[in-house]
Amino acid sequence: MNPHEPMVDTSRTSTSAATEPKTSKMTTPTTRRLFQPISLSVCILLLLLQLSTTSSFIAAFSRNSAPQRSQRRSHKKSQHRLPILPRRSTSNLPLRATPRPSTTTPPNSATSANGNGNGSSRSTNTATAKPRSGFAQTLLNLALSSPIWTYILVPQARATIVKTAEENGIPWNLAKKWLLKQMEASESVDEFGDVPYPEYYRKSFHAYPEGNLSYDAAVEQELASRAVGARNFPKYSNRGEDVFRGAFDAALLKLGAGIQQVLKEEEDENIIVDFGCGTGTSTRRLANQYPQATQLIGIDLSPYFIEVGQTLLKLSPSAIVVEDRESSMNTNNAQVNGWITDINSDDRIQLRQGDMANTYLPSNSVAVVNLSLVIHELPISATKQVIQEAYRILRPGGQLWISEMDFESPAYAAQRENALLFSLLRATEPYLDEYADGIPELREYIAELFDVVKISAATGRHFALLAEKGNFGGHAVLEDYRFREDGSYAIEDTHLKPWESKKNDLAEAEASA
Repeated sequence: MNPHEPMVDTSRTSTSAATEPKTSKMTTPTTRRLFQPISLSVCILLLLLQLSTTSSFIAAFSRNSAPQRSQRRSHKKSQHRLPILPRRSTSNLPLRATPRPSTTTPPNSATSANGNGNGSSRSTNTATAKPRSGFAQTLLNLALSSPIWTYILVPQARATIVKTAEENGIPWNLAKKWLLKQMEASESVDEFGDVPYPEYYRKSFHAYPEGNLSYDAAVEQELASRAVGARNFPKYSNRGEDVFRGAFDAALLKLGAGIQQVLKEEEDENIIVDFGCGTGTSTRRLANQYPQATQLIGIDLSPYFIEVGQTLLKLSPSAIVVEDRESSMNTNNAQVNGWITDINSDDRIQLRQGDMANTYLPSNSVAVVNLSLVIHELPISATKQVIQEAYRILRPGGQLWISEMDFESPAYAAQRENALLFSLLRATEPYLDEYADGIPELREYIAELFDVVKISAATGRHFALLAEKGNFGGHAVLEDYRFREDGSYAIEDTHLKPWESKKNDLAEAEASA
């Protein structure tokens, strides 16, 4: 979504045509070797563009050539560890770390999404696109593993997201320069623990070769998030992310989330745990929404993300104000100080490095577990472990909140039908196909554990899910409100087209909202 831009030595890819007579058509063996893989990749992509317009052709290959998916994946913890990095002191923790007990085996059966007469539900009209496979997809995958992906498409993807930010009033370059300067001046107070990383976490994500285990990804996370918000709600420009996240908040409230249901003032501890918190964007938002919460714990495996998040909380910067795009692009402006949003320090917020599948928090101890745009980056088996851990630490009456992509929405289903477009997206999200296929299974798994499970549309391509822990051993009747009675999705899609970076026509934007 916000890939690191690789450096390209253009001198190696230039021909000698500029210095030789125009009549010469000779190329050196070195030049031929250099261009062969890229030329092949271009040809493959052009071929697949043609093939992708004929869905029946690819569907035929999919039916005849699709390999059987394995339902089991190994998730042995890797012994790979990062070097020791500085962090803020977390010695004053109100919750004692306790060994994680053995996980409880969930009930053996689940109620279907269509109900069984014991609760309200709505039938859904979904037509989920199947994952691409077969000969055509194999060629496309080869193209995406070739130099054309590294040297052309990744820089282009990065340029698009930066352009989206800058054209929507988000000072990407100025803010990044400021944050990097603050990180360099940051003092080391403590050290991160020696946390092992699951194998799935060590893959490349969002076109960063080191995935989430890098400062590049951590520093640019909130910048990219603002740009993505502008793409989801272009009518609101640089406020798009606020509207985007607000859509999930509103959907969860309609499903029953809120301080009246969960965060009771008379409770001694009203603790919210934010799984996969990144740099703490969602954690800070929850702190602003729920003043009755006594503590907010953000947990993320990446020490880089946690370090950036802790730095932002310590600095409590104000948002950069730029008058025009030209001043925003002027990274030599030494007078500019600040971040892309206002950040207020809050003593209730604690960002920890750790595995959200094994938090070591006491059982039955927290009011809310939040999972915001996280599980599409996990294998299904890892997501189940995370859901199980959330269930364990939630107290009776506690709630699990999930905000995610919905591949049963028409917008994402159509995107998945486009072989080239979805393959480009999947190349930066290694578990996206598994997530898209596994969502029905995950809903059933959640219904097995929890007593109440509700889901509704949040945007034209995202859902919000609320699950409440009770005392009756799960077997919830899933209440699905994502679709209207006529089978259409409950919310219209406002997302920009892949080639767009801004809605220049306000009337057009309002018409599509």
